[in-house]
This record gives sequence, structure tokens and C-alpha cells, in this order.
Amino acid sequence: MKLIATQPYFKVQREVNSIEQKNIEDERTLYLYEDKLMTKHREFPADKIFDMSFRKLPKGEGLLFIHTSQGVFSYMVKKNPEEFIQAFKSLEKEILKRKREEN
Repeated sequence: MKLIATQPYFKVQREVNSIEQKNIEDERTLYLYEDKLMTKHREFPADKIFDMSFRKLPKGEGLLFIHTSQGVFSYMVKKNPEEFIQAFKSLEKEILKRKREEN
């Protein structure tokens, strides 16, 4: 299982008590391997990921969308994920090539 690419993302959790509301930012990482994509709480087989897309938001952040057979999952990113998306697209081509060779 070879690591192909990583992409930092973050999750904002709000904590509210009787006095204040705090936003706590949890830094996390997406890991793209030859056979899967892993997040802190999820794992997607590489052949079940259909696409990845990115939408920039006004404050310089953006949303990375992972389109899978289980649905679309979004991840907040600060760094443009273009290299990560391109690494996935290269992997996707390799997976398709392998499937054709098997048939």
C-alpha cells in the first residue's frame, strides 16, 4: 500500500456553554494510497471514488468534494488541492488500465 498524496483539511467544531461560543479547528489529513483514500473517520476504496472537485470560497478557503459510490463528501481545505486531485486522476487512469488488462 503505497502513499501517493496527502491533503490537509480541517473540521470546525462549535462548543457552546452558558457564557460563550467557541469554534475549535481540528487539523486533519486526507491520505491517498494506491488502493484507497483515508480520512480521520472514513475509508474509501480507490475504485469506488468517481471524481474529485474543488470550489473556492470567499475567505481563501475551499471545499474539496469526493464523489463516491456512497455519496459526495466535502472537506474544508486551506491549501488548493489541485495536486491532490491530479494525483487521484492519475491513479484513476491506472485503475482503469488494470481493469482493462484483467478482462
